[in-house]
Amino acid sequence: MAVSSFVPEVWGAAVLTALDEALAYGSAGVTNRDYEGEVSEYGGSVTINTAADPAIETYVPYAAMTGGQAATTSQVMNLDQRKAFSFDLDDVERAQSRDDGDLVGKLSARAAHKLGATADAYIAGLMAAAVTPGTEVTPATPADAYDLLVDLRTELSENDVPTDGRWAVVTPAFYALLLKDQRFTATGDAQAGLTRSNGVVGQAAGFTVLESNQAPAGPGEGAGRLIIAGHALATTYADQVTKTEAVRLPDRFVDRVRGLHVYGAKVVRPEALAARDVIVGA
Repeated sequence: MAVSSFVPEVWGAAVLTALDEALAYGSAGVTNRDYEGEVSEYGGSVTINTAADPAIETYVPYAAMTGGQAATTSQVMNLDQRKAFSFDLDDVERAQSRDDGDLVGKLSARAAHKLGATADAYIAGLMAAAVTPGTEVTPATPADAYDLLVDLRTELSENDVPTDGRWAVVTPAFYALLLKDQRFTATGDAQAGLTRSNGVVGQAAGFTVLESNQAPAGPGEGAGRLIIAGHALATTYADQVTKTEAVRLPDRFVDRVRGLHVYGAKVVRPEALAARDVIVGA
């Protein structure tokens, strides 16, 4: 086989790593990965048990406590998404390439990027279906954009969402507005400059801010896109590149490299999400 450097386990891990780096909505910290190890093949599911809050009672010395059985609710996350990549390398074209392994690596990285964007759009769509963003808004100034994040922060706080670990995913146009607000550039943007990863572009109003082109369309009649904020408690996501392989095509001097990405996601705590239907640049 011409692709002599191909080792399925190594390539599978490399593709998954590159895929994770392409995620915003599906990145660690935006979603939780509590059930990552449960992914095997397409068609499976994971049962997610959520504990209810225990009752609080007044303690009276020497009196029996009421107590009560711990309660949980179950939800099922289906691992029903499967996407694949495949590309062919002709021996003649490979011979004209300076670095065969690097070419395969670059093509695999691009495949992982596209798989990541597809998964991100899927997760964003689930989040969009779980929130009620209200009427469309059009930030007229950078201050309006920053204040919108403050409003999202207030909504999450009123739902008792933990303050540590909050995030907001914004569009490039919305991020451009934030960059013109001194409250963002003086603190949040500079602070995040040391730790940018997975689309992270700054800190603002108590949020880790991520930038993405996968923001879903809003429900309004205009060209609004959803600015979604929340906590990793809201959504669980699990994925795996279950198959990677290189095969020699029998009727030509060509190697085919292909892989299968299996994943699933579910919004389990919609109250830990908030969103606004935003039109920027209209």
